[in-house]
This record gives sequence, C-alpha cells and structure tokens, in this order.
Amino acid sequence: MNSLRLQSLIKFLVPCPCCLFQYHLHRAASSFSSPYPFQPKTTRNPPSPGKTFFKRDSNGDQQLINRLCRAYKFKEAIEILCQQNRLEDAIQLLEHQIDRPFADIYLVLLQSCIRQRALREGKRVHNHIRLSGFRPGIFVSNQILQLYCKCDSLEDAHQVFNEMGEKDVCSWNILISGYAKVGRVDLARRLFDEMPGRDNFSWTAMISGYVKHYMPKDALELYRLMQKQGAFVPSKFTVSSALAATASIQSLQLGMEIHGHINRTGLDSDAVVWSALSDMYGKCGSIDQARYVFDRTFEKDVVSWTAMIDRYFEGGRWEEGFLLFSDMLKSGIRPNEFTFAGILNACAHQTVEGLGKQVHGYMTRLEFDPVSFAASALLHMYSKCGNMDGAYKVFRLLKRPDLFSWTSLISGYAQNGQPHEALRLFELLLETDTKPDQITFVGVLSACTHAGLVDRGLEYFNSIKEKHGLTHTQDHYACVVDLLSRAGRFGEVEDLIKKMPMKPDKFLWASLLGGCRIHGQLELAKQAAEALFEIEPENAATYVTLANIYATAGNWGEVAKIRKIMDEKGLVKKPGMSWIHLKRKIHVFLVGDESHPRSDEIHAFLGELSKRMKAEGYVPDTDYVLHDVEEEQKEQNLFYHSEKLAVAFGIIATSPGTPIKVFKNLRTCVDCHTAIKFISKISGRTIIIRDSARFHYFDGGNCSCKDYW
Repeated sequence: MNSLRLQSLIKFLVPCPCCLFQYHLHRAASSFSSPYPFQPKTTRNPPSPGKTFFKRDSNGDQQLINRLCRAYKFKEAIEILCQQNRLEDAIQLLEHQIDRPFADIYLVLLQSCIRQRALREGKRVHNHIRLSGFRPGIFVSNQILQLYCKCDSLEDAHQVFNEMGEKDVCSWNILISGYAKVGRVDLARRLFDEMPGRDNFSWTAMISGYVKHYMPKDALELYRLMQKQGAFVPSKFTVSSALAATASIQSLQLGMEIHGHINRTGLDSDAVVWSALSDMYGKCGSIDQARYVFDRTFEKDVVSWTAMIDRYFEGGRWEEGFLLFSDMLKSGIRPNEFTFAGILNACAHQTVEGLGKQVHGYMTRLEFDPVSFAASALLHMYSKCGNMDGAYKVFRLLKRPDLFSWTSLISGYAQNGQPHEALRLFELLLETDTKPDQITFVGVLSACTHAGLVDRGLEYFNSIKEKHGLTHTQDHYACVVDLLSRAGRFGEVEDLIKKMPMKPDKFLWASLLGGCRIHGQLELAKQAAEALFEIEPENAATYVTLANIYATAGNWGEVAKIRKIMDEKGLVKKPGMSWIHLKRKIHVFLVGDESHPRSDEIHAFLGELSKRMKAEGYVPDTDYVLHDVEEEQKEQNLFYHSEKLAVAFGIIATSPGTPIKVFKNLRTCVDCHTAIKFISKISGRTIIIRDSARFHYFDGGNCSCKDYW
C-alpha cells in the first residue's frame, strides 16, 4: 500500500528546481524583449468592434472572451478557455487569430495539454510553433518534451530532445523519467550515464524507475553509488525508493542500515519516509519494528493506518489487526475502500461475522459507494461466514457486479449446500457482458461435486476450453477428479490423469485419496498416497487417511506400520479443533476437551443425548477409529470429538430455537455427521457446521449435503 503511494508521489513530482528557476527567468525576460528576432507581436487582421470569435454561451463567459480578443489580450482569453477545458477552442484561437504568439501563450496551451494528457492537441500546438517562426527557449522546449513524455510518446520526445540546441539538467530529467515510467529503464539508464550533470531529481527518477519495474537490486546499486559519490544528500523521495527496493528483496539488515542513515541526515521527521520505513519493516517480517515506526509517525493518514492493519493480517496476527482498526476509528480517521476491503477479508478468513456486520453497518452510515471493491469484499465476507442471505442482499445492491462478486456468490452457494443455486447464478452470469475466468469455473465445478452432478460437471469442464477459450488449471483437474472419484468412476479418473498436460499436484492426489476412502479402493489409495508422500512427505494427514482406509478394511497390521512410520518421522496429526462465537467471545474445543469452564455440563448433556440418540436409532460409526480397542472405547472416543462438544455447548448456552453455528479446521468425520443429524432432530435446532471443505446445514435430522460430501 505504502509503496503504491510512494510511486504516486514520485510520479507526480513538480518540475525540478532548474525548471522553476527557468520559468521565473523567462517571465522576467518576456517583459523586455520579443521572442521573435524581427517582428513584434501582432494579429493578422485587427478585429472589428462587433466581431465574435465563438458562439455565445448561457453563462456569459463568451462575452468576456470576445472582449479580451478584441483588446488583443489573447493570453488571458486562452487561459479562460483552458480553465474551462475548452482546449479545442483555445487551439482554434491560436491557429486562426494570433499571427505572432509569444511564449506565454504557448506555455498556457502546452501546460493545459499536459494536464489533460491531450497528445493530439499538443501536437497541433507543437506544429504551430514550428510553422510560426517562433524560436522556443529552453523552458518552452522542456514543456514540449514533458508533453510527449506524459503522453508516453517517447519517439516524439526523443526527437524534440535531439533537436534542442541547448539542454539543461531538466531536459535530461524529463526524458529519463519518461523512459523509466514506461519500463524502458535500459534507455533511461543510458541517458542517465550520458548526462553532463545530475541533480537529486536525476538520481531519484532513475532509482524509482528501477523500483517501479521490479529491479530492486539495480535500484540499490545506484543508491549506493549516489552515496559513494557524495555529491548530493538523498532526498526523502530517494530514500523512500531505496526502502521500497529493500522491502522488495526483504533485506532487513540493509533496511536497518538505511534507517540509520535517515536518522543521521535528519530525514526522520518526514511522514513519507516514516511510512516507507514502516512498510519496509513490515515486508521484511519485522512487524513489531514496523509498529514502533508507525506509532512515532506524525500526522498518520488513512494509507498509513490501512497499511499497518494489513501487515498484522498478513502476519496472521488477527486480533492485533482488529484492535488497530478500532484505534483508527477512535482517532477520527475515516476508512477508505482499501481499509474496508482489508478488514472484511480478515473477517472472512477468521469467520467473525459479528465484526463483519458491524463494519457493514458503519459503511452504510457513511453511505459508502456500493460500486467499490469494498462492496465485493463485503459479499465475500458473508459468503465465507455462511450467511448467503446477507451475501445475496449485497449482490442485489451492486448495479454492475464485477467478476469477483459473481464468483464469490457462486462459490458461496456451492459451499453452503445450495449447488443448484450456484449453477443457476452461473447461467445468469453467462447472459451478461462479464466473462467467467478460470477461478469462476472452480466454483462451478465445486457445485457439481457437492451435488453429485457428474455428467454436468464434465460438460462444464469441457466448455472451459472449447466454449470459453480458457486453459484448464490444476484446480480444474482436481475438481473433476474429486467429482469422478466420489461417484466411484475410477477408470475415468485414471484416464484423465494420464491425459493431463501438467503433472498432478497435491490437491488432485488428495481428492483421489478422499474418493478412495469413500469407496474402499485400497490399491488406488496406495498409489495416491505414494504420490503425496513424494510431494509433501511431512504431511501427517496423508498417513492418517491411508490408515483410516486400512482400518475400515480391518487390516490393523498396516495401520500399526503407518503409526510406527509416523512416530519415527515425528509426525503428528493436526488436532481437530472446533469453535463457536457466542456473545462476542470465541469458545474453542479440542477432542476430549475438559478445559472449558462448563465442561461438566457439556459432558453430562452429551451423555443424555447419547441415550436419546440410540433410542432414535443412532449407531456409532467406529470404522475410522484407528486404535484396535474394544467397541465401547471406540464409541467413547467418537462421542467427544470437538464439533460435538462445540454443538453441545451451543445448545446449553443459548435459548431454545437459536441456530447453532460451529466452525472446524478439518473435515468432519462420518460419525459426527450422522450424530449431528440426530442432535438437530432431538434438540429442534438448526445446526450449521463449516468444516475445511464446506458448510453443512442440519435441520430436523437431515443435512443440506444429502450425505454427499
């Protein structure tokens, strides 16, 4: 964020000091002599008293322009036309009424062309200068040069540069900046090396050009050369560019050296420098040092606050990011769309819908623009938190939803047990001007997977290339393997893998392994597991899944071998963890957890539930319990899984009828899925479980996934 602001500041720097000096010198000289060698300023024909140069407008400004023209005050008339953005009229006045323009008229027109990036009109002014006999001084020539560089017409700029009889450091700087801006840094550097003399702007333009176009090492090499020569003290912009380059290569040591130099040269009081310092420390992984710099920055603006908040989120320090956002609001700084997008994406990642709703309310009070990408982030937050009604309401407010919004909603419905709604939305998307991309199709294929729509999913997969002209990605292949293997169509899976143009990744093999677990395909499961052992040998989940498949087959000897390998490698399965948000507090549970203050109540309640569930026909599914122990012990192990504990706590801690929403870091097991169906029926509650793959909506003894997940 700060590096973007830095680039913007450097990009729109005012002309260098020599340009300003030339301008004042020109204004002083123009009052004593004519820019033409032989003829004074005249008009072609003296205007008649009643002559009108342009049509009268409703504001009466045209009368003033006509009076100025009749009084030969063409510069003032052109200034008014340029202020009104009537550049075409101003140039017509130049071409048809002024026979011998002087420098100030050309300067007004050229500067207006530069402001409006009006290349065509600027060329007309330049052409008039050539044909009129006017000999432009160095300041006017530099303005022509600036026009072409600002409009990215570098060939014209270089031609003007070559034609200039006299050049100053500003002339060189303008052309160097022009080439650096469009990424032609090799030509910019050649000019930089050829310069007869340089100033601070020259060094900064070249260094920032390297930074902007992802050449940080070259930027730092040039910065060191500048320090070595010692001709100039680096300005705040030069130092900020060097810090951006350091952040890019994540060299904390070098960044600290520059920080020391900043302290020695007295630049440590500048807000731009402090912002760049904070950004450097954040990107180099020293978030605490970034916060130290941030706290000592004077006049912190919304960009500084947003960048620091984002650094916490990027480092996984969610609570500190949320607290800093609260401090920002207390400071009176108004968040912008970047701030809102960052905080909403963090809410989505951490599934803290309550905070996301508060942010939504704040945005509403500010009458925030629903077209901004922050609105898309709001939609994404509701989707990730399982509130599809909220997501759809936001979507309805968008006049022209962007592709991110469409994709978030499609993926949200797919993951929230409404795959047919996801596919309906995709068909609506195809009727708009917005074209789906490869990520959109991941959501579409996921919807087909969750609904078991194998043939339709294959049609969509084939259409990616044949109909939409996109290439298949690893994610597309992983989705189709998941789709086919869940349906038990393993022959097609093997054919698909053989025909893939790229090597299968870990997600594809994991999808295949999951399908093998469902259907007990032991041989293919071993093949998928071996591939995963090669790709990520330290991932305990692969060993556990393979052990589960052996356990289901009753092959406890192989289960024991896998457990021994895991012990020898020091691999431990990631513990299942579930959490529930109640009254602005997060309650976390692990398997068999007894640390919760209401643990006795939870376990007692589960014991009563177990009796009622068995009376209703519940039979614990112990096939996936890895230990070869007595059946009763297996049942006990199952009944204290983390999601069951979280659900039980949610029921006893809320009033009857309140929906329960629980989040889990792993895929929910078969027995928990079955048990929670019974619990939803007995308790009369709607229970929502979001595991690592999707949302499950349990109500009245049924689940939205229809037992296909």
